[in-house]
Amino acid sequence: MNMKYVTITEPGKVEIQETEMPKLEKGHAILKLLYGGICGSDLGTYKGTFLYSKYPRIPGHEFSAEVIEVAPNDFGVEKGMIVTGNPYFNCGKCYSCERGHVNCCTSNETMGAQRDGAFGQYISMPVERIYDGKGLPAKTLAATEPFCISYHAVKRANIQPGDKVLVVGSGTIGYLAAAAAKMMGGEVYVSDVAEPKLEYVKRLGIAGTILNKGDEDFNARVSEITDGKGFDVCIEAVGLPSTFMNCINASAFRGRVIIVGIGKQSLDFFYSIIQTKELDIFGSRNAKKEDFLELIDYVKAGKVDLDSIISVVYDFEDAEKAFRETVQNGADKLKVMLKF
Repeated sequence: MNMKYVTITEPGKVEIQETEMPKLEKGHAILKLLYGGICGSDLGTYKGTFLYSKYPRIPGHEFSAEVIEVAPNDFGVEKGMIVTGNPYFNCGKCYSCERGHVNCCTSNETMGAQRDGAFGQYISMPVERIYDGKGLPAKTLAATEPFCISYHAVKRANIQPGDKVLVVGSGTIGYLAAAAAKMMGGEVYVSDVAEPKLEYVKRLGIAGTILNKGDEDFNARVSEITDGKGFDVCIEAVGLPSTFMNCINASAFRGRVIIVGIGKQSLDFFYSIIQTKELDIFGSRNAKKEDFLELIDYVKAGKVDLDSIISVVYDFEDAEKAFRETVQNGADKLKVMLKF
């Protein structure tokens, strides 16, 4: 029996193709895809700007699915469950994996990036990477993975109640980073160059926003908000040299900077500012099993409204239109999903 899947054959070209359905392997389950979210990295692959892009590539690592076939296992995965999954495949042998830092395995292969992704009618997935959605609606569950990315980054920042936090970038990851930082007690501000997205992020009930009209205006607003002290925590969620520098410049002396945005451009800057301010600078990559499990519980308990980030849903066979229109009109959209 054949199935359909989405593939990016080269930058700017999305096709629906057919292949055989996956067969059940030992330690795996066969999943029927329900919803898949288009990530910034998927858009980067489509545009040819993503750091880890290779072609052709099946995109997608944000998904919900129904388990349709699985052998008895020790992970509680059963036929009929509505689930999501951890898409960051680690080797289990490198120094990072030995220390439990499986999210930054030196040989990491993320679905849709270094290996083919989830955007097919059916996929095979190791049972140890499958997590029960605990009754969350399938569309909501498909949005948990990007929240995990943001949540993991915010945990790296060790935000304390009352900390002044600046999130640079109000796309999906920035929006959810702001939500997580607020959940942890931070006084959260969000900066972006796109005013419509800043209006959207105000729904979170954050402390304020900064429309970035240029360095001089940005720095003046930072000084005004923080009484000239700078932010305790700055989270970079864009992946550009300019937004990295926004975080460096906006940080307080002895502040924390978290880099979660992914970019391909290099940067020449006066790096001694890191020493002068005695900054703590952290990278944040992927997420861990506990991030998924914690967030599924948080969303189920009503602590975060994930449905609010879903802007539009396309049928998966309209994937080419979905990618094209998301690139063209990205400023007024957060999460775009495909329905399988």
